[in-house]
Amino acid sequence: MLTRILILHGPNLNLLGQREPDVYGQQTLADINESLSLLAIELDAEIDAFQSNHEGDLIDRIHTAKNDGFIGIIINPGGLTHTSVALRDAISSVDLPVIEAHLSNIHARESFRHHSYVAGVVVGQVSGFGAMSYQLALRGLLAHLK
Repeated sequence: MLTRILILHGPNLNLLGQREPDVYGQQTLADINESLSLLAIELDAEIDAFQSNHEGDLIDRIHTAKNDGFIGIIINPGGLTHTSVALRDAISSVDLPVIEAHLSNIHARESFRHHSYVAGVVVGQVSGFGAMSYQLALRGLLAHLK
C-alpha cells in the first residue's frame, strides 16, 4: 500500500509562473505538482495536491485528511503563513505530521514575512529552494514517517 501524502497550496499559488517570477520562479503549480508526483512514485508514495485561495477550504482539507487516508501533509500556506491562527489551530488539531514549505526564503524577505504562525506546530520547515522546497519537504516527511 502506498504512503499517501496531502499537498496543500495556499492563496495566490495558482499564479505561479506568472506572479513575480524573480521571487517565486518560472515553474507553474502544475509543473510543481507533476514533479512531486514523479518523485513520490520513485519514493513509493502517492500525493494528492489541492490549492485554494480560501482559508476555510484549506482548513477543511486538513480536518478530513486523516479520514481520507493521508498519513502526512505538506503545506505552503502562502500569505496565510503570516496571518492565520486558524490555520495553525487546524494543523495542531489533527494527529498528522505536517511540513511547511515555501519557495522563497521567508526569513530573508520583508519583516512581516519573518514570522510563521504555523511553524510552531509543524515537524519542520523548508524554504528558499524554489520548487525544490516541495521535493525536499516530501523527502523529509517520508524520512520522518519511517
